[in-house]
Amino acid sequence: MSEENSIRIEEVESVAPPPKARVEDAETAPEKLERKRDYLEGFLAAKPAPVDPHGVGGDLYEAVVAALKDIYDPEIPVNIYDLGLIYNVEIDEGHVVVTMTLTTPHCPVAESMPGEVELRVGAVPGVGDAEVNLVWDPPWSPANMSDEARLELGML
Repeated sequence: MSEENSIRIEEVESVAPPPKARVEDAETAPEKLERKRDYLEGFLAAKPAPVDPHGVGGDLYEAVVAALKDIYDPEIPVNIYDLGLIYNVEIDEGHVVVTMTLTTPHCPVAESMPGEVELRVGAVPGVGDAEVNLVWDPPWSPANMSDEARLELGML
């Protein structure tokens, strides 16, 4: 067997530790530990404005939107919120006004859908009464749909 292909074993008693890294710096230890001036200083000092529970992002508003997302168009397997049928939700001390449209004035649920929206929104805890305004201007178009709705319908 040639010496090139053989394995050589060497036994050692100990190994010298590797040298420690040394950094020469003018700063002393306390200076290094002191917090440096933050470029965001003052930016985060102001507390965020409290969220109006009745406004967009508030708990009551989100609960109303969740109730609207539970209502499905009978002809299209997508909820009316993601279909873009809800144009506006206004909340004023427990009174909710929903402005909505339908896909077409001749929609088979034109008479029942606003009543269902009013019942579902009125059932949300914190809502005193609900009102639905059915409008036809601007008319609904597929462009009003959310990306989720388009994906569900295979339009993306």
